[in-house]
Amino acid sequence: MPPKAGADLHQVAQAAASSFGLLPAHHEDEPDRRSIPERLKTDPETVERDLIKLVLTIVELLRQLMERTALHRVDQGDLSEHQEERVGMTLMILEERMGELCDRYGLTMKDLNLDLGPLGSLLPPGSD
Repeated sequence: MPPKAGADLHQVAQAAASSFGLLPAHHEDEPDRRSIPERLKTDPETVERDLIKLVLTIVELLRQLMERTALHRVDQGDLSEHQEERVGMTLMILEERMGELCDRYGLTMKDLNLDLGPLGSLLPPGSD
């Protein structure tokens, strides 16, 4: 389920940052920090893959938003037949390239779907 409308942006940012290891570990005996982390949790061995995962997650979210917008425009009759074909072909190619990039970096579409805790998943059902 995608994040609910009006969801607390701080919660979304915290969940996303946590998923990518960008927040320091929180210990039960420490107070909850509500500020920007002092340092990034990085591992030189995985930093490239983690960055690719973040970029591909954003690209996949945008791809799905574009797809929904295109379907809505088709349903409304806003596009000519030629425009519908071009949009459909473009979205198919983008989906194919996403699969190729995921394969190259050893990721699956499921890896790109961040769990935002009580807000649900970043990407809608059926994305993985």
